[in-house]
Amino acid sequence: MALTASFDDRDGVIWFNGKLVPWREAKVHVLTHALHYADSVFEGERVYSGTIFKLKEHTERLFKSAEYLDFKIPYTPDQINAACIETVKAQGFTDAYVRPIAWRGSEMMGVSAQAGRINVAIAVWEWPSYFDPAERARGIRMDISRWRRPSPETIPCFAKAAGLYMICTLSKHEAEAKGYADALMYDYRGLVAEATGANIFFVKDGKLHTPKPDCFLDGITRQSVIGLAKKRHIEIIERAIQPEEMGGFEQCFITGTAAEVTPVSEIGPHKFTPGQITQTLMDDYDKLIRGK
Repeated sequence: MALTASFDDRDGVIWFNGKLVPWREAKVHVLTHALHYADSVFEGERVYSGTIFKLKEHTERLFKSAEYLDFKIPYTPDQINAACIETVKAQGFTDAYVRPIAWRGSEMMGVSAQAGRINVAIAVWEWPSYFDPAERARGIRMDISRWRRPSPETIPCFAKAAGLYMICTLSKHEAEAKGYADALMYDYRGLVAEATGANIFFVKDGKLHTPKPDCFLDGITRQSVIGLAKKRHIEIIERAIQPEEMGGFEQCFITGTAAEVTPVSEIGPHKFTPGQITQTLMDDYDKLIRGK
């Protein structure tokens, strides 16, 4: 299957409301509430050697995100875990990406939709490196977005919800138009926050510095990398990071399910050199996800 194939025209199956259906038949109506009002939550998971990495944690977050959006997923976490595993096996991939998603359906149209059905689907497809491998090897270049992560008082910022990614898409599109691979986003206070779909770390004097996730997701990969750093007795400092501080950091990398651990060589005017700590954590993460 070509990676450039349209996502609505592929072979295989998708788990859709409790059963596997042919990929091309997994459709929703144009008046689906989530399409108009963004009330959907999702997860992004990786399959390595046939096993979904941190499946339990991802499913727990999916259910928590649904709570933030005031709807209840009509399955248990164990059922969703089993469905993810079933779909991976049905697709026959040993290394792949898993996308569980839950959303309000088309039973009601308007801002209020309490009686709308909650639908759930799980799709699995092959998806290799999130960034160009050659660019990733030398460190990706990042723009600085004009969009900021909003205040927790304005959005359910700890949900992995579709609506919160609108400014991420805008930021990444603008960055790519300028020749960058991604963009760094500040938060509503003007502090360093995250990339468009990944958390960020900096290295200085042998210590890791990372923004405190108080208005954006504390990523599962982020948590895994922090655990790996602690095993290496690398000090981790979670704190507010001012933009001007980036000029004093030596190394930088981002973390996420799609990005994994990716070195960064440039953020706007700031330059970084991928070094030993970045490489060590990349290697440790690769061993972790492969079960070594």
